[in-house]
Parts: sequence; C-alpha cells; structure tokens
Amino acid sequence: MNILCKRLDVLWLATLVATGVSWWVGESALGIGDGWPVAVVFAMSLAKGLAIALDFMELRGAPALWRRFVVGWLLFVILAVMALRF
Repeated sequence: MNILCKRLDVLWLATLVATGVSWWVGESALGIGDGWPVAVVFAMSLAKGLAIALDFMELRGAPALWRRFVVGWLLFVILAVMALRF
C-alpha cells in the first residue's frame, strides 16, 4: 500500500471521528450555550475543512493561489458563522 493511500485512510478516519464527536457535543447538554464545546466544534470544522480541501481535493499540490483562495473562503465562512453565533 502506498503512502498516499495510507495518509488518506488516516485522514478519513480522523474526519469520521471528528464528525461523531461534533455531533455528540451538539446533541448533548454540552452543546447548549456558549463556551468551550462550541469552540471545539468550530475548531474541528476548520480542521475537517482543511483536510478535505488540501488532501481529498488534492489542493496541497495545486498552485498557491488556489490554496489561498479555498483556505481563505473556509476561514471566512467559519468566522462568519462564529460571528452570528456569538
């Protein structure tokens, strides 16, 4: 098995676990109100978005302009949602 497939498998599993954790935090009493649970969910969303954009969409090897555009868009969306949340 080559290294790229192994890396994608690990990232896929980490994304799956992060999705489960964020769902659990959102559905449990931890997700009510403001504070660290909400910040953790936003941080996991950013990490998942970066993993998807850079590795699954293969932007890690793309020109810097594309990477900056996609990562900037992701940061803008997360910051806008956080601004509306808080």
